[in-house]
Amino acid sequence: MARDKELLREKRRKKKRRKIRFAVFWVFLLTAGLSALIIWQVYRVGEVKVEGNEHYSKEQIEKFVLDDKYSWNSLYVYLKYRFMEMEQIPFVDTMEVSLENPKTLKIFVYEKEIIGYLYIASIDLNVFFDKDGFVVETSKEMIEGIPRVDGLNCDQVVLYEKLPIEDKDILRSLLAASQSLKKNGIVPDEIQFGENGDLSLTYGNIKVLLGGGDKLTNKILRLSYILPQIEGKKGVLHVENWTENTTDIIFDQEK
Repeated sequence: MARDKELLREKRRKKKRRKIRFAVFWVFLLTAGLSALIIWQVYRVGEVKVEGNEHYSKEQIEKFVLDDKYSWNSLYVYLKYRFMEMEQIPFVDTMEVSLENPKTLKIFVYEKEIIGYLYIASIDLNVFFDKDGFVVETSKEMIEGIPRVDGLNCDQVVLYEKLPIEDKDILRSLLAASQSLKKNGIVPDEIQFGENGDLSLTYGNIKVLLGGGDKLTNKILRLSYILPQIEGKKGVLHVENWTENTTDIIFDQEK
């Protein structure tokens, strides 16, 4: 009799445990379903904000980021760029994707810092370099506002390595001049090196002879004050002989 009662109690305990497990299962299922519904309905891309982009338009950046059939879901896009490696995009170092709210994605673009490029005929490519002289990109494309550099002996390059220019004085002059031109807001169309290493710049119909030496940044600063005065004219501006003591600068205007 006692044994029958014990068996009955055991059956009741098992039944109760099954009910608890069943309830837990349904709670989990409902929670998962509700979460999926929230993710499905709430996390939908409604707006994309893009910052830091200069080379690419907002629409182009959006196209790069929202690049598969699940990209309508903002949480998916955020997690994808948070934990997966991004496909390399020319002229872009990296991009940060964040959620401003469930319907708004924010993309911050870190573009590669480029101050000039060389055209290398042996590989039929433009080679873009940064302020330290490292090759950051190769492309057939040209970028507005980035000057072309001519007159350097450079036949082969390796991406992310320094420009293989043997004359280190020439390389230093190139980098110093390029940075100073950008800093002063007078980036030319072209930068040319002569056989003796002297620099000249081209601004439309104006050619500027800078010369060489260690006064390039001072010459370029002076040039930034003169260029607006001769804008739209044609001729040669002689800055090569300028020093702090000899301040004569001559503009040979052509008609």
